[in-house]
This record gives sequence, structure tokens and C-alpha cells, in this order.
Amino acid sequence: MPSSAGFTRRQAMTTSAALAVAALSTPSAAQAADRSAGSAASASALDVVADMQPGWNLGNTFEAIGADETAWGNPRVTRAFFRRLKAQGFRSIRIPVTWGQHEGPAPAYTLDPRFLARIKEVVDWALADGFHVLINMHGDAWQWVLNMPAQHDAVLAQYTATWQQIAATFRDESRRLLFESVNEPFFTGSSGDEQNAVLMNELNTTFHSVVRSTGGGNADRLLVMPTLGDTPDQAKIDSLLATFAALDDPNLVASVHYYSFWPFSVNLAGYTTFNAATQQDLADTFDLVHKAFVANGIPAVVGEYGLLGWDSGPGTVEEGETLKYLEYLGHYARYRGLTTMLWDNGSRFNRRTLQWNDPSLYAQIRSSWTGRSGTASTDQLFVPKGRTPADATITLNLNGTRLTRIDVGTRHLVRGVDYTVSGSTLTIAAATLGRLTASQEYGTNAVLSLQFTEGTPWAVNVITYDKPVLTSATGTTASLVIPTAFNGDKLATMEAVYADGSPAGPQSWTTYKQFNVAFTPDCTAGTITLPTAFFGEVTDGATVTLTFHFWSGTRLTYTLTRSGTAVTGTSA
Repeated sequence: MPSSAGFTRRQAMTTSAALAVAALSTPSAAQAADRSAGSAASASALDVVADMQPGWNLGNTFEAIGADETAWGNPRVTRAFFRRLKAQGFRSIRIPVTWGQHEGPAPAYTLDPRFLARIKEVVDWALADGFHVLINMHGDAWQWVLNMPAQHDAVLAQYTATWQQIAATFRDESRRLLFESVNEPFFTGSSGDEQNAVLMNELNTTFHSVVRSTGGGNADRLLVMPTLGDTPDQAKIDSLLATFAALDDPNLVASVHYYSFWPFSVNLAGYTTFNAATQQDLADTFDLVHKAFVANGIPAVVGEYGLLGWDSGPGTVEEGETLKYLEYLGHYARYRGLTTMLWDNGSRFNRRTLQWNDPSLYAQIRSSWTGRSGTASTDQLFVPKGRTPADATITLNLNGTRLTRIDVGTRHLVRGVDYTVSGSTLTIAAATLGRLTASQEYGTNAVLSLQFTEGTPWAVNVITYDKPVLTSATGTTASLVIPTAFNGDKLATMEAVYADGSPAGPQSWTTYKQFNVAFTPDCTAGTITLPTAFFGEVTDGATVTLTFHFWSGTRLTYTLTRSGTAVTGTSA
């Protein structure tokens, strides 16, 4: 750990103030009046960052590589959009920006004035609507900043010139505008951890020097600095702490990103649920960030959070497991005094309709900003088609709440008749399930809405299903499409092993393959597709046994034989 000498000014803050921020308690009347009077310049960094909770990312827009902000599929940003976003409850916006593609040649690296004016227009809209705004250097990290080990002077010259122009442009903006040095920085061709730490420190300290030297509002503007890669591990956090100690500036903010425990985030290695290990990973990470920064009076933002699987395709992480993750993340961030900023590339809050693509996801996120919600071990109850149902049990995660009732549409189920509760065990009566699945149509026949004493309700889909059926097929190593009758069931994961039981296909350290990468189910089309990404790492001439795990608990095996580029699939 770095010497604590550099934290003298921060340690002067009272313990009670630090604890108040850590709990994200409601601001006092005096604090609220102070902020409403426009005295943001006198607020501490901790106060400002606490006031930024919750935050949201304008992703895939100004960092997009292409002709303009629409290059990656999002519409142009409008003032109306910001007003609608404000109504969703967000208090801060992170605006990722890629600058290099809008710059002229060395040595001036002059930014296109039209692009700079557009960024300023959007920033001014957001500030005028009451948001805190964070702008950064984003895609540049993987375009040219990464070359710093081999092109040190050239990279540093461009980095310096870029931040000089940004700082000068926004010099007189409100202190509700924050700057972030660089997004998820990494270096290609470095000699290892020691050089990475040196280069990371040089970027952050150069950024600090350039911005502060421009004066005006930049003299005490909050400056956000990431760990290497925005990665929240001890060694990288220690390096950032050393930078902060040397700078001894009370207006610095630490940044990390969090996309959950990686196997869960992408549905790999059998991590299909938000289990104890996944929850512990989140708690350990937020504990670490709190202990290193917030407990020492340094505010910290989780500048991006979400799930990596959101970008790989629908259904990668099951809906209920996603909601449990988001509920716990919001709760634990509040507990540890961290400001969180949802990563949204346009697929969460629809920028054309100005509606949430998944209202349940938003409801869970919003609820987590202020309290806890009850959840359950599952959001799916599978009832076999054509058979008399049995009683079904679900374990409740009460999270300090109490189950008050269960609704199906506008009707209340009768406690003691339709269902019973014993401790954290909920039992749905067989007769009730029979009534709810009377249509016998495959898929969701009814939705149970579990209402708790606080928080958002928990939905449980009552699903009629039958055993899925896989059909033999032929294809190539470019693609094998397996005709599949899902019969109301849903695929959770897939295993692949050779005859000796060793893992087959990519990620050879696990038998469980990555959802929507090594295999892709499509319930509407009735197919499971194995792409090149899977066969590219399957031994020619080998026989591979696949085991498909469905959410109902059904497991089906399927045999593959590869001969050159030809693939034969046989259903068991």
C-alpha cells in the first residue's frame, strides 16, 4: 500500500461525514438548500459524487467510429431525450467520446471545431437539465493510447494536446461537469505490470496537470481517474492510490468498472444463476473499492456496470438471474457508498421510442436506488403438459421484506388455499397450477406477481412444457443447425466433451460452453446453431457428446462427428 502521507487533507474529513456518504443517506435540509442555491463550487468531492447517484452512460454515440454520432445505430441526441431520461430518475450522465478521429495531424492535433461544438451543445443541454455530466477520452484508449510503450512521446504529445483543447473549451462550465482521463486504458507491448503502472500514472498525472493549468472552473473541477483497465483489483487500485497520494488533490475521483463475475456475466462454465460465488464476487469487489477509496475520503464511481452477455444476444443471462444481480448490485453499492453508472449502448433505454426495452429491468434497477426488493430462487415454474401438476415450491429471497400477496393479473390468490408460506419457502398448490395451465399451450400460461412489503414485485412465469426434441442433422464446420422442438422449455447451457470426458470446443478448461458464442438457441425458429466459433476448436475426426441443459431440469444428449469440414449430428 502507498504511504498515507499524501492523504492528509482528505483524512481531515470527519468520520461521520464519510459514514454518511458510505450509506448514501438522504441529504440534510441544509445540504439540499446549499445545492439548490447553486453553491456546487463549495461542495466536497464526496458530496458531489454522492449527488451523482444514480448515473447512466450515453454509450455507442460520441465514441462511435464513423461519420457521426449515428454510426453505431443510435439516433442523434436531442434535448427532449435528456428530459425524458431525467424523468427516469437519473442524476448524472457519462458521455463517452472518441476524439482522435476528429483531430488534425501532429503537432497541433487540432480538434474539428464542429465536433467540439456538438459535444459542447450536448453537454450544455444535460447541465441545463440539472444533470451532473462526465466526459472522457474513450475509444482513443484502444486506437492509439495503447501504443504508448513503443510510441511514448508521440502518444503523450497527442494525449496532452487533446486534453488541452477539451479543458480550454469547457473551462468555464459548471462544476457539475467532470472530466475522466481515459477509458479502460491498457498498453500493447509493455514489459509487464511495472511498466503498465508507470505509464498509467503518467497518463493520469499529465491529465491532472493539463486540466489544472487552464484555470477557471478547471482549478477545482472534479477529475476522474481510472485504474489500469478500470479493473478493480488490489494491485491496480494500489497504483492509483499512489498517484492520488502524490497529487494530494481533494478533487479527485477514482473509477472502476464492474460487469459481474465473468463466467456468470457471459453464461460460461455452468454459471447460469446468480449464485453464492457470483454474489460474493460483487461483495468482495465493492468492499475493496470502498476500503481503498471511500473509507479514505476519496469518492469512487463504478463508471460502467451491466452484464457482458447483454451484447452477445438475447437470453444469454436468464431474466430472473439478471434481476437478482441488479437488485443486489444496487443494494451493495449504496451500502459501500459507490456511485453507479449503467452502461447503455442503446439497447436498454430505447432512444427512438424513449421507452425501456425491458421495463422489468428498469423497475428493478430503480427500486435498488433506495431500498431492497424481495426476489426468489427462480422466476420460472415448469408444469408438464398433459399431466396433473404437483405442488411447486420456490425459495424466497426476502432481503428484509415480507411477502404480502400474490396476484395473477387483477386477481389475488388466496393464501392458505392457492399458496402457503413457511419461512422463506413458498408453495403453490397443485390445483392452482392446474387451473393456471388449463389452456395447455406451450410457454407461459400465467404470471404470478409476488408483492412484498417494499421494492418491486417479483414475477414468476407459470410455463406449460414437454420434453424438448432434438433432430439429427448434417452441416459443416461453418455451421450446424440442429432442428429443435423446445415445447415450451428454454435452454440454459450446453456441455461438450470428447469420448474420454475431456472438454471439447472453445474454453477448453470447462465442459460448459459460452451461451450465444459457442451455441445459439432460437425458440421461435426452432433451432440450436453451432457456429464456426465452436468447431474451430474441435479436433478433426473426433466424436463429441453434447449435453443440453434446459431450465425445466431436462437434459438431452446429442452426438457430433467431424470429418474435415463435414459435421454429422445424431440425436440420442
